[in-house]
Amino acid sequence: MRSIWKGHIRFSLVTIPIQIFSAVNSQETIKFKQLHREDNGAIGYSKYCKSCDKKVSSSEIVKGYEYEPDNFVVLEKTDFENIKLKSTKAIDIEAFVELSEVHPTRFEAIYFVGPNGEVATKTFNLFAQTLKKTKKAGVGRIILRDKEDVVLLVEHKGGLILYKLRYPEEMRKMADVPDLVETEVDESQLKLAETLVDSLAMKFSEVNFDDRYKDALMELVETKIEGKEVVNISEGEVETPVVDIMAALKKSIDEAKAKGA
Repeated sequence: MRSIWKGHIRFSLVTIPIQIFSAVNSQETIKFKQLHREDNGAIGYSKYCKSCDKKVSSSEIVKGYEYEPDNFVVLEKTDFENIKLKSTKAIDIEAFVELSEVHPTRFEAIYFVGPNGEVATKTFNLFAQTLKKTKKAGVGRIILRDKEDVVLLVEHKGGLILYKLRYPEEMRKMADVPDLVETEVDESQLKLAETLVDSLAMKFSEVNFDDRYKDALMELVETKIEGKEVVNISEGEVETPVVDIMAALKKSIDEAKAKGA
């Protein structure tokens, strides 16, 4: 596993050498290339100006912020360099919070954190175990790819998980979702719904997370490689509107109990 960032965690006067790794295994993602149907040639893209219909090179392209319709502030490469934050190569812990206080909508990306070298092991383990025992998460800031991000550090299996967080203003408001109207709930229906939830309850670790789409896709690819005919074996589900909620809940409970028997 190759690190993508090396630096330090600064915890008051304590400095811990660390390295950060991507937690997502991109090799497990099935990737496709766009090809020309006629000769399987790879598809490339040319950039052109929509005003003069001329092909342009990268050196002729600038970034523009549209502050009014069709009115732009043009920013050159030097403008971005002038506001670059100086990378301190350190995550300064600004506070410790309860993980439950951080809403899931704030999580953007996940990374693994480990000590950088044997000399850092003892101090790293001390910090990780402190987070585990206090059930706290450390909040800090890091500069990755010239942009400063707020991050959350959480102990996990002897190491640390680093969550990159979204800023509050990036999130839309639930109140803006259309057709959200508070209505009265029938108590008997609610009780049956709760019974259904209880009958389907299990530990998160026991939930089946097999990637069925990926498996089907790889089966399709293997079939194509072998030159066999591809047959659509999926059975289309027919959606039927729920007319009697009580009857549907009772039937669902019976089916859930039968599966658990």
